[in-house]
Amino acid sequence: MSLGIVFLSEVLGTGMLTLLGCGVVANVALKGTKGNAAGFLMVTWGWGIAVFSGVYIAAKSGAHLNPAVTLGLLLNGKGEYAPGVKVDVASTLTYFGGEMLGAFLGAVVCWLAYKQHFDHEADPANKLGTFSTGPAIRSKGWNLITEIIGTFVLVEVILSFGGTPSGLGPLAVALLVVGIGVSLGGPTGYAINPARDLGPRIAHALLPIKGKGSSDWAYAWVPVAGPLLGGALAGLFARIIPDIFAAVAK
Repeated sequence: MSLGIVFLSEVLGTGMLTLLGCGVVANVALKGTKGNAAGFLMVTWGWGIAVFSGVYIAAKSGAHLNPAVTLGLLLNGKGEYAPGVKVDVASTLTYFGGEMLGAFLGAVVCWLAYKQHFDHEADPANKLGTFSTGPAIRSKGWNLITEIIGTFVLVEVILSFGGTPSGLGPLAVALLVVGIGVSLGGPTGYAINPARDLGPRIAHALLPIKGKGSSDWAYAWVPVAGPLLGGALAGLFARIIPDIFAAVAK
C-alpha cells in the first residue's frame, strides 16, 4: 500500500472523528442548540460513535486516528502498521501528518456546521471546549497523569484486540472510548489523542470565531504529552506481557 493512500485514509478517518466528536460537544455546550445542556454522558457516547465512524473510514490504513496509537504500535515492535505498510520513519511521519491534518479539518467543518451557534454563544470557554479539552481542576502535573492513564488504557486494550475477531474492531474501540470517557474522563475531558486536541485547538486559534477568547496554549502541552507518554508505556508494556506470562507458567 502506498503512503499516499495511508495519508488520505488517516486524514479522512481522523477528520470524521473530530467532526462528529467536536460536533457532539458543540451540540451540548453552545447556546440554542437542540442538544444544549444534554450532559457529559451524551458527549461520551457521541465521541464513541465518532471513533466507530472514523475507524471504518480509515480501515485501509489500519485506522490509527491517533499519534498515541501509532507510537504504541511502533514501540510494541510491530513489523507493519497495517497490511503492506512497513513500520519505518517515513510511514510513522505519514500517520502523524494525516492524523493532525484530519483533526484540524474535521474541527473546521464542525465550526461551519455550528457557525450561527458559535456567533450566539457568549462564553468563550464553551467555544474553546468544543474544539479542545480542559481540566475540571487545573493542576498540570495531575492532569498529565490522568491523560497518561487514560491513553495507556486505550492503547493497551487496542493492542489486546489482536486476539479477537477483526469484525469486532470498530465497535470494540468505540465502546472502549465510551468506557474511558465515563470512567476516567472527569478530570481532564479525556483527550487521549494528541491530534484530537491539538488539531482542533489550532483551528480555534485560526478561525474567525466571534468572541472566542484564548486558545489556552499554556495548557495545550498536557493533552499532547500525556497521551504520547501513555501510548508509549502501553506499547512497551504489551511487548513484555508474553514474557511475563511465560515466566509465571514455568
